[in-house]
Amino acid sequence: MKGLITTRHLIFNARTIIAEFGFSAYLRCIKNALMHRQTTFLDSACRFK
Repeated sequence: MKGLITTRHLIFNARTIIAEFGFSAYLRCIKNALMHRQTTFLDSACRFK
């Protein structure tokens, strides 16, 4: 287990992701998945400074 997000996870868990993290976080995750970036969910969903 690497902790990476997959497109499959984003599609099947869209409702939960949007409800808990917001639509903009979901769009960031989709963007990273479509760009084939190797990133974790929290890194994509949350904005760390």
